[in-house]
Formats: sequence, C-alpha cells, structure tokens
Amino acid sequence: MTAATSHDPAARRIGFTLAAAGAVLFSAKAILAKFQYRYGIDALDVLALRMLLSLPLFVALGIHESRRSARAPISRRDFGLILILGVLGYYLSSLFDFWGLEYVPVSLERLILFLNPTFVLLIGMFAFGRKVARKEWVAMAVSYAGVALVFVENLRVQGEHVLLGSGLVLLAALSYALYLAMSGQLIQRIGSLRLVAYAMCVSTAATVLHYLLMRDPAHLLQLPAPVYWLALVNAIFCTFLPVTFTMGAVARLGAGSAAQMSVIGPVSLVFLGAWLLGEPITAVQLVGTAVVLGGVLLLTRPGANSVPVANFAADSDPDEETRG
Repeated sequence: MTAATSHDPAARRIGFTLAAAGAVLFSAKAILAKFQYRYGIDALDVLALRMLLSLPLFVALGIHESRRSARAPISRRDFGLILILGVLGYYLSSLFDFWGLEYVPVSLERLILFLNPTFVLLIGMFAFGRKVARKEWVAMAVSYAGVALVFVENLRVQGEHVLLGSGLVLLAALSYALYLAMSGQLIQRIGSLRLVAYAMCVSTAATVLHYLLMRDPAHLLQLPAPVYWLALVNAIFCTFLPVTFTMGAVARLGAGSAAQMSVIGPVSLVFLGAWLLGEPITAVQLVGTAVVLGGVLLLTRPGANSVPVANFAADSDPDEETRG
C-alpha cells in the first residue's frame, strides 16, 4: 500500500471498518466456545473442531500467497521455525485459552489476552536486550493494575475457579507472545499471511495428534448438531476472516492505527458477555477494563518502542490473533 493510498479518506474508512470488524470477530470466539460448552464438550473438542474446519481455508490461503509471492522459497531453517511457531502460537495458546474459558468469563479472558504487547515487550527486553522506555514501564504498570482490579472483582463475584482459569489464559497470552516475538524476521522473509497459513496447518496437525493420543476420534463425530454449526461459525467468522480483515486494515492504516482499533474487542465482550451469556457487569469491572485499555493504548500508539506485530496478529489469539 503506497503512502498516497494510505492517506486516501475512502481507504482509511475501509481500513477502520476492517480493523473494528476483525477485533470484534476475534473476540467473539470466546462467546461461541461458551455456547459449545453447554453441550458437554471440553476445550480439546472445541479446539479440534475449530482447527479442522478452518484448515481448508488456510491451506487455500497458503497456496494463494505462495503463488503470488515474489519472496524466496522457504529454507529448512525457516521450516523448522514455522513448526515451533505453529505449536506455540495456534496450538498451545489456543488450547490454554479455550481451557481457561471453562472457568472465567469472556470479559476477563479478553483483557488478559489483551496484555500481549506487554509480554512481547518484556520478552524483547530479557531475550533480545531491547531497551524499555519509562513511558512503556508506566503503560505496563497501568495495564496490569487494571487486570488485577478486574480479576479481584471476578474472584469476588464468581468464586475461586477464576484463579485457575486466569492462570490458563495467562499461559495462552504468554505462549502467543513468544510466537509474536519470534516471528518478526520470518514475517519479513515469507510474508504475514503466508506465515499465518503455514502456522495454522502445523497447529492443526499438533491438535489432531493431541486428540488421537487423548481420546477416540470417533467421539468427534458423535456430538450434537449445534456444536458443529457453532464450530463452523468459529472457524470462518472468528478465525479465518479476522486474519484477512486485520491484514487488510494494516495495509490501509499502518500497524499502529490498526492496533489501536483492537481495543474494541475487550469492550465488545464486556457487553456481549452480559447480553448473550448473562455474565454480570459491575462498576469495578468497567473501571478496570478502561484502565487496561488505556495502558495498552499508551503502549501501542505510533512512536512506541514495542514490537508492532504484537498488536494485530491473529487469535489472537491468538489466536490472536489474530488472538485462540
């Protein structure tokens, strides 16, 4: 996307629309998972269905990007890195995320995952020797204070199982942050969409292997019909489309502006969770959510030193994103 195009008002409107839609769709996977849990399935079932149903779309995306890309073929070293990233970013992160959702409300889950930029910043500092500015320390402190506020309120309202769920979602966020921190140079070499497509294929293989080791695969074919419909919606609208929407937004707005639109995700889940799932909303939760969003916005605004890709990758999910 050229500089002239990025300043075109129509292109920017489209970019903001794509970024907002991508953020909401990424977040909505948690709502769908909660609905699926009502049919007696668990995190591994949800993850397996999501990966298997989205796999054809990502295979097609990978083939398309490989044909149109002018980049060099993937080396053996890059292939090994893709294997590691696929396990970290879309298998482990998604598994911990869906597992955590068995215990925590969707609003808290999304806030914890929203701390990804702070984790990437800390990994960069400890692993790669990157310097962290004072304003970034302030932004991280504000973000974690907000999450702590929401966590304590959920612990009071919903019970001690929130502690286990929050720990699992925190592991999901950390796993995805490792994926983001390690993927920067590889994205430059093979392209972001191509990397996402390949990593999702690896993640699907890891998920299938996990499923085969843990239970009879015939179980996956004996679930209630609504589970499959919810999984299909999750695969298309909350996994594949948000990836393409977000990358389209980045092309039109730049990474910084697209990243700031991601705040819509946690905000939308506060109200969607109350509306669709009956989750309680308290004044303390709203204040804590606002504090977290303010801290992450301070960290990810244009000019900050944090890794840009941390703000818009899929599922985000990991899933990011896209998010999980």
